[in-house]
Amino acid sequence: MTILSVEGLDLRHGQLQAVRDVSFRLVEGETLALFGANGAGKTTLLRAIAGAHPIRAGRVLLDGRDVSAMPAHARSAMGIALVPEGRRLFQGMSVEDNLRVALSAGRPGYWTLDTVLEAFPNLRARRKSAARTLSGGEQQAAAIGRALMTNPRVLLLDEVSLGLSPAAVDRVYESLKGLVKGGATIVLVEQDLARTMAVSDRIICMLEGRVALEGRARDLSREQISSAYFGLRRPHAQGAVAP
Repeated sequence: MTILSVEGLDLRHGQLQAVRDVSFRLVEGETLALFGANGAGKTTLLRAIAGAHPIRAGRVLLDGRDVSAMPAHARSAMGIALVPEGRRLFQGMSVEDNLRVALSAGRPGYWTLDTVLEAFPNLRARRKSAARTLSGGEQQAAAIGRALMTNPRVLLLDEVSLGLSPAAVDRVYESLKGLVKGGATIVLVEQDLARTMAVSDRIICMLEGRVALEGRARDLSREQISSAYFGLRRPHAQGAVAP
């Protein structure tokens, strides 16, 4: 069952076109990774799906309903949750209060304070601590947990390992593997190719705002993805988009 459809999105930053005619579909329980160099348009694409960046052309559909004109809070209430780059926690608030903020989305479901703390056990002992006192990995876990408490249909994760120590990245990805096994539907932006390939069902490689390569993770080689990443050629894998 298709949950999310992105159809011909064009996105701009002023006069700069950041995303050019990008389309894809996401089915329930699937993990899709967006891979590409800085400036390829990945973060802008996630923000547009979540309603935090205006759409110049194209549309976004959730469960077949066009949400392109809806503000971010309305999309969140319908089931789209974004974990932004940089986490953006309320630094003076406790971990628990940061998590409870998400309850305003009003979506019932599996994810509650208790189930989030079960999924991210490193947060349980810090639940009363101010967010600013957490390590980078703990802050990332809190940001993901906050998004989960909206009980999203689609979880958008932007650069989850950015700025984290190797040990913290390992802990975050162990938690992500649990979410994937539990049937979560995820769009993941990441720079670590090995980790991207390990947790994803499909990969889209973006170059200068376009889809340079798309295919199932198991069908793509590191060489194909690296070539698309650097724009050395346009390898034709299953589902690849030609220039």
